[in-house]
Amino acid sequence: MGGETTLAGMTDGPPADTPAASAAHAPASTGEPADSRAVFDERLSVPLWWWLPAFGVATLLAAEVHMGYPGVRSWLPYLLLLPLAAAALIMLGRTRVRLASGELWVGRAHVPTRFIGDVETIKAKDKRRVLGPEFDPAAFLMHRAWIGPMLRVRLTDPDDPTPYWIFSVRRPDRLAASLRDEPRLRDES
Repeated sequence: MGGETTLAGMTDGPPADTPAASAAHAPASTGEPADSRAVFDERLSVPLWWWLPAFGVATLLAAEVHMGYPGVRSWLPYLLLLPLAAAALIMLGRTRVRLASGELWVGRAHVPTRFIGDVETIKAKDKRRVLGPEFDPAAFLMHRAWIGPMLRVRLTDPDDPTPYWIFSVRRPDRLAASLRDEPRLRDES
């Protein structure tokens, strides 16, 4: 069955109101694989040291407003800006890369492993070339600047116009090895 690549919860499969669609594409609605046994699972969180500068900047901005208003209103910027800084850092780092139940998940996008061809590790020093002159605009991209290496996964689905996925991952060699072993593991079960 072609065209099963799902981006942002939208599928190319059967219409959403058919029983086949609800069974075959149920993970797309939740954003997580139905089977929680993950072969690989990594959260692309921001570095811990980012928290100190983020709270520092939020505190400085709140202090600027604090100096202009006396009384209870002077604490409002702290109550608003510090949680806002924390929420921004959490949102930046909430993307997950998972390999579970025969599917590769990058954020909310997923593709069955049977449509995965060549897997290539991209080192941090080669990102500029790969994301610049060599980049295909039809490719799926999930780039996180604070993560050095990337993985390029070529797709073999003839019905999918996406030639490959390229995404940030901290342990690309481990995921690449898991993707290469995935068809073997699926055939044994």
